[in-house]
Amino acid sequence: MRKILVICLLFVLSANLSHAQDLLEQIKSVEPEAKGIVGVSILGLETGDTLNYNGHSRLVMHSVFKFPIAMTVLHLVDKGKYKLDQKMKIRRGEMLPKNMYSPLRDKYPNGAELPLSDILGYMVSLSDNTACDYLLKKIGGPQVVEDYVKSLGVTGIAIRASESDMASAWEVQYTNWGKPADLVQLLDIFYQGKVLSKTNNDFLMKIMLATTTGPKRLKGLLPADAVVAHKTGTSPTNAEGLTPATNDIGIITLPNGKHLAIVVMVCNSKADDATRDSVIAKIAKAAWDYYGK
Repeated sequence: MRKILVICLLFVLSANLSHAQDLLEQIKSVEPEAKGIVGVSILGLETGDTLNYNGHSRLVMHSVFKFPIAMTVLHLVDKGKYKLDQKMKIRRGEMLPKNMYSPLRDKYPNGAELPLSDILGYMVSLSDNTACDYLLKKIGGPQVVEDYVKSLGVTGIAIRASESDMASAWEVQYTNWGKPADLVQLLDIFYQGKVLSKTNNDFLMKIMLATTTGPKRLKGLLPADAVVAHKTGTSPTNAEGLTPATNDIGIITLPNGKHLAIVVMVCNSKADDATRDSVIAKIAKAAWDYYGK
């Protein structure tokens, strides 16, 4: 009887590994479309199942770094340094120039006084660069964020530059990098709700669910009603057609009620915008189909 049970368990394990290999092969088959590096890390948040493809490569983050910035700010709210309803004044001179993406600047070109919760919403949901650099300066700079992330035991994320810094010289963007497996680890820490208060954890989940950028990335091939809390990152493209970062990271609620932390990063790509988005969407859909059963 014991021998039969062992054989059955080995059969199930073998079948599961086979299916996981199928998913990995799907990811590999999509990668050539990117004409660059594709990094993927996936974690079943209830099951602990993991899958990595270039998961330990240092890939350019761009606005993905606004997720750990938001976690750091909310940690400081928990510490009593700030309050979510605290009004903060962003002066006209702190609005970033028009060559940088900022719905906040477009709406308030002469400055604004807004609650911290609104500024965080602009930074995460809309990926606003003015909000990002304002908050980075407020809390003491990129090193404060990197130190907080490391204090959580996540070592494969480097945050050295603001949005303005990255815009100042092409090579600076490469100083803000993340390993997909470490970004998934940070998503897991956030999802477990053990480092931020429930109020602030729920708030961050809310503004990630409200993200409007990258609609054709993680969400691109999923059902219209799929629940995805995510943060995108997108670099400029240079004259040679090289795009260092097209990313989307987040938490997907699966059809079976379980949750998936997923990071897909397309680095140093020569493909066009639509193709890079499509690569991310295809990988997310393959993960949805595999883990959502």
